[in-house]
Amino acid sequence: QVQLVESGGGLVQAGGSLRLSCAASGSIFRTNSMGWYRQAPGKQRELVATIRSSGSTNYGDSVKGRFTISRDNVKNTVYLEMNSVKPEDTAVYYCNVQVVPRYGSAVGYWGKGTQVTVSS
Repeated sequence: QVQLVESGGGLVQAGGSLRLSCAASGSIFRTNSMGWYRQAPGKQRELVATIRSSGSTNYGDSVKGRFTISRDNVKNTVYLEMNSVKPEDTAVYYCNVQVVPRYGSAVGYWGKGTQVTVSS
């Protein structure tokens, strides 16, 4: 089994910064893609950013230039640095980690989500 623990959410003023973390633990041989998604009330879950084990990144259009994703492969942890946040960034943020077990195929896991609220 694999557990994902997210932290760092909270209330922040527009223009401010916030850092999210997601640590994966359990039966992990290695991780492939790690990423963040978000879901605002009444909207579909959308991509925020992903990062591959190689370090290559992909960002949603709405966060490009403001958010930075990074990872620590030793700690199996993915981070999201959020700068110049806007009220429209308000959402529940979920981490997703593609875990490769010692034997078998990769499996995707989701965290329980952490609330980010940006006040204007």
